Amino acid sequence: MARVVVDYDRCTGHGRCYSVAEDLLPYDEEGFVQARHEDFVIAADQVSLAQQAAAACPEGAMTIVVED
Repeated sequence: MARVVVDYDRCTGHGRCYSVAEDLLPYDEEGFVQARHEDFVIAADQVSLAQQAAAACPEGAMTIVVED
């Protein structure tokens, strides 16, 4: 299991994360990823995509936490 954690204060709404993983990271009407309000669990087969989205963030606001 893994979780996506978005630092609310660091997210500035560039949209690069959800442009990489739009199905995984929906965005709101202001252009911010909705996940910035709370962590959420992702399936094991989504980890790679989430990591790509996190790597696309210029602020480094997204972290993927993989749990055993």
